[in-house]
Amino acid sequence: MQSKRVSGKRARRSRPLLERVNANAAGIDCGAGAHYVAVPPERDPEPVRCFKSFTDDLHRLADWLVACGVTTVAMEATGVYWIPIYEILEGRGLEVLLVNARHVKNVPGRKSDVTDCEWLQQLQSVGLRRGSFRPTAEIAALRSYLRHRETLIHSAATTVHRMQKALVLMNLQLHGVISDITGTTGLRVLRDILRGERDPVLLARHRDPRCQASQGEIAAALTGHYQPEHLFVLGQNLELYDVLQGQIRSCDTQIEAYLRRLAGDTPVPQAPLPPARSRRKLSRNEPTFDIRSVLHQLSGTDLSQIHGIGSYNALRLISEIGTDMARWPSEHHFTSWLTLAPNNKISGGRLLSSRTQPSANRAAAILRGAAMSLGRTQTALGAFYRRLAYRIGKAKAITATARKLAILVYRILKGTLIYKDPGADAYDSRRREFVLRRLRDRAAGLGFSLVSRQTGELLEEGVS
Repeated sequence: MQSKRVSGKRARRSRPLLERVNANAAGIDCGAGAHYVAVPPERDPEPVRCFKSFTDDLHRLADWLVACGVTTVAMEATGVYWIPIYEILEGRGLEVLLVNARHVKNVPGRKSDVTDCEWLQQLQSVGLRRGSFRPTAEIAALRSYLRHRETLIHSAATTVHRMQKALVLMNLQLHGVISDITGTTGLRVLRDILRGERDPVLLARHRDPRCQASQGEIAAALTGHYQPEHLFVLGQNLELYDVLQGQIRSCDTQIEAYLRRLAGDTPVPQAPLPPARSRRKLSRNEPTFDIRSVLHQLSGTDLSQIHGIGSYNALRLISEIGTDMARWPSEHHFTSWLTLAPNNKISGGRLLSSRTQPSANRAAAILRGAAMSLGRTQTALGAFYRRLAYRIGKAKAITATARKLAILVYRILKGTLIYKDPGADAYDSRRREFVLRRLRDRAAGLGFSLVSRQTGELLEEGVS
């Protein structure tokens, strides 16, 4: 199957307005059924071609780019259609940049596939395109496993909601007396109901000793109006829940084996694994294998030492950002990529807006979730969150705390920081000293001095 020549007007051969810095650049507009590719006009009589998305055609596309002397390629991220061609071109040794379509969508007159790929080629040739972050192939595979696991967890949660709805329709208020209908007590009761038991007293005997509700409360909640259609829905969703739990366990086994293989290919860390920060009970949605030791072998650090980031969140973060922080020149670039840094818009010396730009960055979502859990902890991060939540609201405080967590993650993975929490009292004390210093300087500028109401003495430098 040959590549299709683009019909209509030939590629424009206008003189570029900017100096070329990447003379061997190409642009690709990706689609579900076909990819439009543009190379420099002097490299081929037909510099714009269309290739179907079949694997053989993608290899012909790569052969054509190599024959044209292309060394760098820019393509827009369109769904997941770019992934196969990205991997094939990367395997041929080409530099592939995945660019953000939002950065070029507002250019007028460039709304067709042909002009899009030509425009990408021109921008890449003059060095005006920046590639999006994509981790190494090993980390990308780990990311695929963990994202699939999250999908399974969300699917299982959906089946639980449907089971609760079926119970409510039969006026069985089981979810009102136990915290989780998929816990030990809940599953025993549900399975007995589906076996045909209707006596609420007998069903209440499945109560686990750790359950806070009494047998009488459970029996009262299980007195309802059983209907065959709702029992059918309940049974099918319970079967789906059991299947999904089995798939999650199988996925955990695969993740553990893959992590141990990755860790086995890395050198042994010089620093030993520190003691666990806490001995909290694992959540039901977390893997049961020892994540800390494997991640320590893989990254040389233990991100779970940071408050708010447990071992499972550390694993999810590593799968999204990798372990090589050299991909970002500084921590400011890292927080900007996470869209946790202020997006300042300044005109005429005036700040118009500093809101963070919207993003679906999964690593940022993990850090925001960790920041939300810090509100009730007696840690420096918790004190920082509470101070900002009082001043500017919880939403902005979560973003600011997530940014601080991102900086800690960057420095730890970079090897420039060993995290040790000073505590909420130490943070409050330093904050008090900072406020007093500011007040002292402001009073001195106005010709006044600060006097302690307790001792009646002047507050001098170093006195708090």
